[in-house]
Amino acid sequence: MRKIFILVCFVLSIFNTKAQQLIISDSAEISLITCSPGEEAYEKFGHTAIRIKDSKNQIDITFNYGIFSFETNDFYLKFIKGETDYQLGVYETSNFLPEYQSRNSMVWEQILNLNPIEKRKIINLLLENYAPENRIYRYNFVFDNCATRPRDKILESLNGYIKFQTNSNPKTFRQWIGVYVGTDTWLKFGIDVIFGLEADRVASQSESMFLPEILMDEFEAAQIETTSGTLKKLVSEKRTLVNKIDSKPASNSSQISKPTTFSILLLIIGALLTIWDAKRRRPSKWVDTTILTITGIGGLIVFYLMLFSSHPLVKINFNILWLNPLNLALGGLIWIKSVKLRRILFFYQIFNIALLIGALTAFAISAQVFNSASFPLIVLLLMRASSWSGYTKRKLFKKHRDI
Repeated sequence: MRKIFILVCFVLSIFNTKAQQLIISDSAEISLITCSPGEEAYEKFGHTAIRIKDSKNQIDITFNYGIFSFETNDFYLKFIKGETDYQLGVYETSNFLPEYQSRNSMVWEQILNLNPIEKRKIINLLLENYAPENRIYRYNFVFDNCATRPRDKILESLNGYIKFQTNSNPKTFRQWIGVYVGTDTWLKFGIDVIFGLEADRVASQSESMFLPEILMDEFEAAQIETTSGTLKKLVSEKRTLVNKIDSKPASNSSQISKPTTFSILLLIIGALLTIWDAKRRRPSKWVDTTILTITGIGGLIVFYLMLFSSHPLVKINFNILWLNPLNLALGGLIWIKSVKLRRILFFYQIFNIALLIGALTAFAISAQVFNSASFPLIVLLLMRASSWSGYTKRKLFKKHRDI
């Protein structure tokens, strides 16, 4: 999962002709390369590649399914929609390793225990995949990425059956991602907001290999059952290619900057403002406009992903109950002084209160896993909606009470 560089494009163009006539000796080594996570968001899950090294023929190249470019037209829109295209790149290993060394990542190499026929088969599969008409593929973060593609090519090349060990630590997709991005970080909060019900399904052993380090661990324990019925280890040797340099641990961010603490603080401030509004019998419209606008924008993103994204984990998302896209319009409409409009908005807020209660219910019964920082925000929204509807009700029906 690495950013494309101009150097890579240059190396690819040089290697293109050479790759199509790749000839190796029986002593060549084919290995799975695993890189530990980096600091950037797109580096958080690590990376996987396939290395072919043949000292006899002076070949040492890496097949990398993680090439993409931020410069692609409408990159971020395509990424949100699940329409990002990645491609297979091939270049000298000496040009592959320095990037991971510079970002202080570990790089491991697992030598695959393949016979000459299997080695030739995997090379043919990779070269076929590297053909100009095949090298670009539609990336999917979970089911078709830079880890699953190398795995599938390796398994396809085996003259036998792979036997993975029993997965003793199953997790949901959301839990696996939390292992790498943290439990109370803004990145985790954003992921939890856009991921829906499907993300809480327990990932199968095969599905969990979308994470490079999990794939590496599974390969380390796997065995090949040959056509003759004998068993042999899939990995014959494991080496460390790049060591991580010990550095001073990063200072922990202040507690207040964490999503849960921040949302609790907002709830406390919102509660105090609500009490103040009740005493002066007038709502703080600027507070409600800010809250409604932010949640409305969040709701538009969630709604858009549910309807139009091809990402499989965002389709049914109960976060839409509290991130209501209609709030975006409501944030402006509450300033309009119209009795008829206020009556409409009053009944909308009653509907919105019902949705917020539904969100709290879904949270309580674990219908879907919500981020812990969402709970104070939902309570804040419910508090402000109830306060606003109560104030509006008194205004709208005051005349009737006087009569």
